[in-house]
Amino acid sequence: MKITLEEVRRVAALAHLDLDAASSERLRSNLDQILDYVEKLNEVDTSSVEPALAVTEQFESFREDREEPGLPAEEALANAPESGNGHFKVPRVIPG
Repeated sequence: MKITLEEVRRVAALAHLDLDAASSERLRSNLDQILDYVEKLNEVDTSSVEPALAVTEQFESFREDREEPGLPAEEALANAPESGNGHFKVPRVIPG
């Protein structure tokens, strides 16, 4: 399956990407390689392969939840770009 430059431009526009001609062609070539690889994977007969329940045979081991002390406010705020009154200061994101 070959991807066209028009398809690359359409996807780039949807993603609000401004690609020049060289970047568009490089992306088209990379996507072609990915799609070719996926096609090769589709050719493999997997009818006798059992579905995997997990990527590895190991299962997650969960630790017991327990309360532990947190960082003191001064230490937590030490590397903050802005802080005040014991809080992080961030730009307003909701119109006032």
